[in-house]
Amino acid sequence: MAVMGYLRERMGKIVAGLIGFSLLAFIVTEVIKSGGSFLKGDTNELGAVGDEKIPLDEYNKAVDQNTAQFKQQSGQSSVTPQITAYVQDNTWNQFVSKAIIRKEVEKLGLVVSPDETQAMTTGTNPDRQVIQAFTDPQTGRFDRANLISVVNNIKSQKDDNPQKIRWVEFVTQLIEAKLGEKYMSMVTNGLYVNSLDAKDNYENKNKLANFKYAVLDYASVADSKVTLTDADYSSYYDEHKAEFKNPQELRSISYVSFNGAPSAEDSVAIKQQISKLIPDFKASTNDSLFVQINSETKAPLIYQHKGQLDPKIDTVMFKASNGFVFGPYLSNGSFKLAKLVDSRVGPDSVKAKHILISPVDGGMPKAIATADSLKKLIESGKKSFADLASTFSVDKGSAAKGGELGMFGRGSMVPAFEEAVFNGKKGDLKIVTTQYGAHLIQIEDQKGSSKVVKVAVIDKPLSASTKTQSAAYSKAQAFLISLTKDNFDAQAKKGSLSVKTADDVTGVARTLPGLDDARDLIRWAFKSAKGDISDQVFTIGNQYIVAHVTQIKPQGTLALDLVKKQIEPAVRNQVKGKLLTDKFAAAISGSSSIEQIAQKAGAKVVPVQNIVFANPVIPGSSAEYKVVGSVFGSPINKISKPVAGQQGVYVFTVNNFISPAPLTNAVREKEQIGQAMMQRSEGQIFEALKDKDNVKDYRAKLL
Repeated sequence: MAVMGYLRERMGKIVAGLIGFSLLAFIVTEVIKSGGSFLKGDTNELGAVGDEKIPLDEYNKAVDQNTAQFKQQSGQSSVTPQITAYVQDNTWNQFVSKAIIRKEVEKLGLVVSPDETQAMTTGTNPDRQVIQAFTDPQTGRFDRANLISVVNNIKSQKDDNPQKIRWVEFVTQLIEAKLGEKYMSMVTNGLYVNSLDAKDNYENKNKLANFKYAVLDYASVADSKVTLTDADYSSYYDEHKAEFKNPQELRSISYVSFNGAPSAEDSVAIKQQISKLIPDFKASTNDSLFVQINSETKAPLIYQHKGQLDPKIDTVMFKASNGFVFGPYLSNGSFKLAKLVDSRVGPDSVKAKHILISPVDGGMPKAIATADSLKKLIESGKKSFADLASTFSVDKGSAAKGGELGMFGRGSMVPAFEEAVFNGKKGDLKIVTTQYGAHLIQIEDQKGSSKVVKVAVIDKPLSASTKTQSAAYSKAQAFLISLTKDNFDAQAKKGSLSVKTADDVTGVARTLPGLDDARDLIRWAFKSAKGDISDQVFTIGNQYIVAHVTQIKPQGTLALDLVKKQIEPAVRNQVKGKLLTDKFAAAISGSSSIEQIAQKAGAKVVPVQNIVFANPVIPGSSAEYKVVGSVFGSPINKISKPVAGQQGVYVFTVNNFISPAPLTNAVREKEQIGQAMMQRSEGQIFEALKDKDNVKDYRAKLL
C-alpha cells in the first residue's frame, strides 16, 4: 500500500532503508575527483584511499541525500545525533568501499559486458529491484512487457530528461554492484576446506574429555601482597603486543559540567504562565484553534480510547464531564493543561476503502471536485468503487485491490481520515482532505464498541530562564579562567566540582557520557595537544562544559605507557600466577595424586565431565582456553604441570577421553566450515584492503 499503508507499515520500511544503507556501501555511482593535499591546506579533502581523494563537498551532498531518505522513510522531521552519526558513518563507508572496489576491479580488468547489463535490466536475468518494480501486486507475476515498454520510452527521451537521468544512474549502480560481486566471488572462490579440516572440526565438537582439577584463584592473593615492577609490565606487553594495535586515533577527555537546566524558580514561573490560560481555555468554544494559538505542540484533536492518552490524564478524562480542564501537570519536560472536549461510544476498528486524488495538478479544489464527481458516479450505480479506484487513485497499493485498506484500529491513519471513518456509519461515502490529497472514502464495516474521548492539550516546555543560564555560564567561565595545563583536577576539587571522564573517544563520535551532541567539543579535542584546556566554554544542551585533553592514543601499535593502566589487572594476575604456580609446584613435589596436591595447596578437587575442545568452558567458572587446550593435549592419568588460566592457576589429571563415532560424511562438515568462512570473509577482505590501500581519514577535524 502506498500512502495510507505507509502510515501503518512505516517501521518496516525504516528497517528496509537501514538495510539499503548497508548495501549502498558496495555501490559506486561516480568518479571522485579532488585536488590538493590535506597537509597543504585543502579543506575539501575529507580523506583518501591510496591516491584517490574523498572530497568533503561530495561527501556532504551524499550525507544530505541519505539523511533526507531516512527522514522520508521514518516520517521524522528531524534526526537525533545518534542517527546523524549513523548516516555519516555509512556514507563514509560508501565512499571508502567504492574506491577500494574500483581500484581492485581495474587492476584485475573486470568488466560488465553490454550483454550482462541488458540481462540485468530487460533481459533473461533481471535484477531483483527490477523484478520488484514491475511485479503485478494482484497476481504476483513479473510484467516483462510493461518493463520493456517503460525502458524503451525512457531511452527515447532527451539526455537531460529527469526520468532518463535516474534510469542511467540506476543502471550504473547495478553495473558497479555487479563488479563488486565478481570481485568478491573471485576471492571467496579460493576458499577451500579439505577432509582433514572437516575431521578436526568434527572431533573438536564431539570428542569428550573427563578430568578433575584443582585451582588456586588469583583472588586468593591480596593485591597488597603483590608489587608490580616495570619488568612485569614490559614482559606482559611484549607477549601481547599484537593486541595493542589501534585502528584509529583515540583521545581521552576530562571535563566539568555546569548545569544550566531549569531551576525551581523557572519551574514556578512557567507553571504560573500556563495557569493563566485556564479561564480562557475553559470558556473556549473552538478548542482546536485555542491549541494552535497557545500550545508549543500543535497536536490535532482526535478521539482516543483508554490507554492512548498520557498516563497522567488517561484515567481522569474517562471519568470527567465535557469541558473539564485538568492541570497544570508536568509531563515529558513540559507543563500541560488538558481539556475534555467530547466523549462518546464508538467503534474500535473500521474496514474502509478509498480513492486518493492528488492535488498536484490543479490544486486541492480540483482534487475535491474530481472526488465529488466520482462519488456521484458510484451513488448512481454507473461505476463501481473498485473500477474507479484502479483508474483514478494515486495510492497504487490500495488501488490494485479496488481501494481496499482492510480493517484498522484508531491511531492507524492521519487524523482527518480517522475522524471521518470512525465517526461515520457503515455504508457512508465521504470526501475528506489530508496532506496527501482528497480522499473519497467508503465505510464498509465497523466493529467493537467502547468509550472514546477527544482531549485538547496545551503545553509549555520547561526551559531555563536567561538568568539561570547566565549564572551557570558565569561559573563555567570563572573556572576556565582559573586553569592551567597542570591544575585542572586541583581546581575542580577546590570548587567541589565533579570531574567526568570520556576515555578512548573516536574522532567521529558525536556524544559523550551525559552529553547528547558534543560534536564541537570532540572536534576541538582532536585539534588539540595532550594537556590542553578548552579555549572556550562549550554549550551542550543545558550544560556548560570546560574540558581537558588527558591522553592521545595514535593510530598503530600503542606504546606501553599508553596501555599501562589498561593492562594493570592482567599484569597483576600474571605476577600472582607465578606465586601460585610456585605454590602448586611445591605441593606436586612428593605427591602421587591430585588429591594430595590439593590438600597441600589448600585447594579442592573438582571433577568435570564431557568437556569439548570447541566449547572450552569449565562449569562454574568461565572460558578457560589455555586449560582446556592443555587437557586435550595431555596423557591420561598423569598429573599436569601448573597452568595459568583466566581465573587462577590449575593442576589437572585426565581420567579419559571419549572419541565420537568415525566421521562418515565429510561433505556436510565441509559445508558448515565453508559457510562460516564465507560469513567472515567479506568483512575480513575489506579490512585487509583498507590496511593495504592506506585509507586516510580526516573526518575528526573537518566534520
